[in-house]
Amino acid sequence: MDDTEQSVALYDPGEIGREEHNRGDRLVVAISNVAAWLFPILMIAICTQVVVRQLGNNQAWLDDFQWWLYGTACLVGIGYAVTTNSHVRVDIRYDNFPQAKKDRTDIAALAWFFLPFIIMCWDFTIHYAIASVIADEGSDSPNGLHNLWILKVIMNLAFIFIGVATYAAYYRVLSRLVQPTLWRQLLWALPTTFMVLNLMIFYGIWWFLRLTTPSDVVNRQIGRMPIFDELEIGPYEIEPTILMTFVATFLVIFVAWLFGRKREA
Repeated sequence: MDDTEQSVALYDPGEIGREEHNRGDRLVVAISNVAAWLFPILMIAICTQVVVRQLGNNQAWLDDFQWWLYGTACLVGIGYAVTTNSHVRVDIRYDNFPQAKKDRTDIAALAWFFLPFIIMCWDFTIHYAIASVIADEGSDSPNGLHNLWILKVIMNLAFIFIGVATYAAYYRVLSRLVQPTLWRQLLWALPTTFMVLNLMIFYGIWWFLRLTTPSDVVNRQIGRMPIFDELEIGPYEIEPTILMTFVATFLVIFVAWLFGRKREA
């Protein structure tokens, strides 16, 4: 990296490698540049709370406001770090890898480990957010910042943002190695493909049962229906939705490959 790039990286890492960025990368950088203004607002909130507390007029809503700002800014910052490759690496050998090996390592890290984790976080926090909205959750303090459900919805949306950043970075790195056709995107990100299809199948079945069963059947009972029970296959137990996902993953990649061959022909 020359002196110019070092200067740019210091003041605006989002400009590094801009010519290689795809639309997903630029969207992440644009949103992150706006979200960065949350940090000076956070500093003002912290200093204000220190002053008013010393004056004996503590404001609980300012404490809540700080956590709202800090949580939102940090989650957005994760996506920005993925796009700009400005996160901390713990693999001390990475810098000495050839570029092709670096790219393969990045693909494994992004699409085989990090993105499935982000999808899992989104799946967990969507229920967290919905429950908070239904309960109209607020602050524990009478003069705190109420409508806490807003923060929990933002948290869930932030994982979508991080997912977009991760997939855009994965697509960009994959483009250096092969033509990023759809079937290659799905195959090289096999754990992510599997997890997305599994969620689609699981929630598709769940909502079908929810809409076709009597209203007196509660949600917990739907989750205990036979389709969600484990099947015994020899000494192993596996859920039917997992078996469906294995088949669906193969079929989706195969169909994408067929369409890819037709377009290339």
